[in-house]
Amino acid sequence: MKVELLLDGTIAVADRQLAFAPTLALLDAVAEEGSLRGAATRLDLSYRSAWGRFQILEAALGQPVIHKTKGHGTVLTPFGATFHQALGTASRACRDIVAREERRLEARLVGLIGRIAGPLTFAVSHDSVLLDALRDMGGIALTIAGSMDALSHVKAGRVDGAGFHFGAAMPDPGSVFAEILADPTLLTRPVLRREQGLMLGRGNPFAVSAITDLTTGGIRFVNRQRGAGTRIWFDRLCAEAGINGRDIRGYETEEFTHQAVAALIASGAADVGMGTRAIAERFELDYLPLGEETYFLAVRTFVGLERLDAIASAIRRRAEATPGYA
Repeated sequence: MKVELLLDGTIAVADRQLAFAPTLALLDAVAEEGSLRGAATRLDLSYRSAWGRFQILEAALGQPVIHKTKGHGTVLTPFGATFHQALGTASRACRDIVAREERRLEARLVGLIGRIAGPLTFAVSHDSVLLDALRDMGGIALTIAGSMDALSHVKAGRVDGAGFHFGAAMPDPGSVFAEILADPTLLTRPVLRREQGLMLGRGNPFAVSAITDLTTGGIRFVNRQRGAGTRIWFDRLCAEAGINGRDIRGYETEEFTHQAVAALIASGAADVGMGTRAIAERFELDYLPLGEETYFLAVRTFVGLERLDAIASAIRRRAEATPGYA
C-alpha cells in the first residue's frame, strides 16, 4: 500500500486523500474517550459524522480501525492502535522538520531584509542577575522556565530566545544542550559564570559538608522542578557521590526559583536546597559551594549578533559586580 504525506496537510492512502490533522484528532479522541459518541462530542461532531469519517478511513486502509461493543463503548482495533501510533509519530516528526526549516528560512530572510529591532520574548531559567539585567534593558518580555522547557520553547519558535545552564563544563554528547550549542539556526553565547552550592539554615545546624550528608539525620531538602538546570546538576552530583536522590528526605518537594528555595529554608520549613551564593546571602543563609557553571543565551537568528552581544554585555557587567558570579 502506498502512503504519501502531502504538503497540503493531507495523507494519501491508495487512491484516497485524508486530512492528516483531523484524522489524527479522531483517533486521539476515540483512544482517550473510549466511545465514539464521546469522541464526537469532544470534536464537536455529530455521531453520524464521526462514524462516517471512520467508514471512509477504514475503506481507504482496507482494515477495521475501531471496534464497537454494545454497552462497552468503542476502542481502536490492534491495527487501528498501531496506525494511530504511527500517525502520531509522523505528525511529531513533521512538526520538528517544519520548525527547523522555518528557522532556516528565517535566517536566510534576515540576510536579505535585515534584522528585526522590535520587542523580544525570552524563556529563561531563573537567575536573579540575568533577570535584573534584562529588565533594566527593557524591550524583552520574560517567562521563567526550567532550562529544558526554555529550550523546547525556542526550538519550537514560541519565543525568540532561551536562557539555560547544565552544571558541567561541556554538555553530554547527544544531549539537548549539545544539540542547541551546535544548531546553526540559533545564535548562542555564554553570558555569565556562576557558583552554585547548598543553601543551609543559619549556622548550618546539621553540619552539612557534602552531598552525602543529605541522606542522614532527617535533613529536609527542597528541590528544583524537573527539567531545571539546577535539578539536572543536583541529580548528576548525587550519581557521582553514589547516592540515590530519592533517599533524600524532601527530594520530591519542588520549587521553581532559587528565591523560593531560599525562602523555605529561611522560614524554617526546610533545611537545605541548591542555589547561588547571591541568593543565599540575600536571605542570610549559610552556604556550601559545590562548583561553577556557565549560563548561556540562545536566540533565533533574526535577533542578530549585534543585539545578542549587547544583551550579553549588559548581563556580564551586572555579573561582575555580584558575589558568586563572573
